Amino acid sequence: MVYLALMWSTRDRQHIWHPFTQMKEWLKTDPIIIQKGRGNWLIDVNGKRYLDGVSSLWTNVHGHHHPKLNKAIRKQLHNIAHSTFLGLSNTIAIEFAHELMKWVPQKLSRLFYSDNGSTAVEIGTKIAFQYWQQQGNPTLRSKTKFIAFSNAYHGDTLGSVSLGGMDLFHRIYDPLLFKPIRLPFPYPLQEKRSIEESELAALSQLETTLKLQGHEIAGLVIEPLMQGAAGMVHSSHSFLQQVRTLAHQYNVLLIVDEVATGFGRTGAMFACQKAGIEPDILCLAKGISGGYLPLAATLTTETIFEAFLGEHSDDKTFFHGHTYTANPLACAAGLASLQIFKQEQTLDKLQPKIKQLQAGLIAIAQLKGVAEVRQEGFMVGIELRGGDPALRMGARVCEAAIAKGVFLRPLGDVIVLMPPLSLSKKELELLLETTKACIISSYGH
Repeated sequence: MVYLALMWSTRDRQHIWHPFTQMKEWLKTDPIIIQKGRGNWLIDVNGKRYLDGVSSLWTNVHGHHHPKLNKAIRKQLHNIAHSTFLGLSNTIAIEFAHELMKWVPQKLSRLFYSDNGSTAVEIGTKIAFQYWQQQGNPTLRSKTKFIAFSNAYHGDTLGSVSLGGMDLFHRIYDPLLFKPIRLPFPYPLQEKRSIEESELAALSQLETTLKLQGHEIAGLVIEPLMQGAAGMVHSSHSFLQQVRTLAHQYNVLLIVDEVATGFGRTGAMFACQKAGIEPDILCLAKGISGGYLPLAATLTTETIFEAFLGEHSDDKTFFHGHTYTANPLACAAGLASLQIFKQEQTLDKLQPKIKQLQAGLIAIAQLKGVAEVRQEGFMVGIELRGGDPALRMGARVCEAAIAKGVFLRPLGDVIVLMPPLSLSKKELELLLETTKACIISSYGH
């Protein structure tokens, strides 16, 4: 096994280009190479176990190697692994769509399949744009612009990058992008304001923009309750409700990106439901298949769908598609995941763990190395106190945690805790205690 581990490590460095990774540094390391997953744990080629503290990049919901998910995929393999969704349908994609509609806001009735979060958002943007272009009223066709927020992250395809507001990730591609109307997202710590002041200022600017430009704005794109990649930046339920109200008032489609927040992460199935709003377009991915296979969906209202109906000569078709649209294996995993939510009462069992997490974060928030702790359900951002960026304190804390058998990955100097919903109370205690200990050791107190 030592020889095999060395071989895999060598071949990784010879051939692989990892995402969001400075490869010059990576090539100097001996990478952790995962071979197995069991429950909420990752197991590397040397047999070392790591608690999956970030759900394998926010995707895993019910744990690794879940028997019901495994069984559903094996069963589907006996039928078919893939067939095109262009000119054909398939049984499992129909069944999954039918079941998913029971969980989403009631206003939504149509589903367009794709394969990742970035494309789910890009599809939502294209649908919103085309919807207004196909209106009978010529004045509505001037609605061609989009509102997006500062520090937003909606994915890495060019349309989604255009909506994103993270300069570090996106500035190099600026010449390739369309320009949204960029408005501030409430960030009280950065603005040195109270939450209420920060949100009121953002809402005031949004309302002013809509008053002046609402006639030319097709859609508003927002991450609900938590901006994920920005560092788990939290907003209130009231803020999202007022954004919904303003979008409706000025006839702007509300596109809600729940790629990160969906499927129980906030403590409810979807963040928009927790906040009590209904979007016009809902973008889903990550946890949609339980974290097993690439799958995404963009959901719309019936009103939006009907704007695309017409004769072939009308050219109202939505000209978008992916080779693996509605992949049967992924849809089988998605359907099984929804059944697990129901059978195992996942959301009900999550509530006491959310309280345990909240209680454990109180002690972490008091550490001198911590500037702020932000939490919504099972989504947590621990913002470390500023200093020399070259010190890379976030990376230092996470490296210490990995050495102790807890896998974490930072967002700059924000430590993210986003474990599978299946985490046990004992495992949650380990996650909290390890994070606390590693912050203390990294800051020398």
